[in-house]
Amino acid sequence: MAKKAVMIIASNSFRDEEFKVPHLVLEDNGVKVTIASSSLDTARGILGTRVNPDILVDDIKAEDYDAIIFVGGAGAQEYWDDPVAHNLAVEAVKQNKVLAAICIAPIILANAGVLKGKKATVWSSEIKSLKAQGAVYTAESVVTDGKIITANGPTAASLFADKILEALGL
Repeated sequence: MAKKAVMIIASNSFRDEEFKVPHLVLEDNGVKVTIASSSLDTARGILGTRVNPDILVDDIKAEDYDAIIFVGGAGAQEYWDDPVAHNLAVEAVKQNKVLAAICIAPIILANAGVLKGKKATVWSSEIKSLKAQGAVYTAESVVTDGKIITANGPTAASLFADKILEALGL
């Protein structure tokens, strides 16, 4: 049975490489990837990538996926205080799913309360916010704590994808 992942992108200003690299790596390794956003309109990356989401974030059910991945970029702030995104993160942890976030997206996980006492990383501008929510900040480019994977930005996208595959047992 193929593994399934959902990648959550902002409707505008997601970080292109943080979407494209993990998406390609996951699909190349047989993972069925669903793309979710806050709108079904074409989502736009900071560098011009256009993506047509498959589903709305509101329609994601954690039990349907093996991995839930939040993509970074400035637009990811739209999920920082979003109760649906927070609930998804909490459910992913409860159900022992792989939960991953890159760039500024780990703030979504921190605000959901799932990083308390966990090692994590984030884009440098958000280190204080991460620590304020009880996460144990680590300056590595990619950090895995249990089934939670965080990465600090676009240069970490390839390693981030590899760590997701590893957590999925692939």
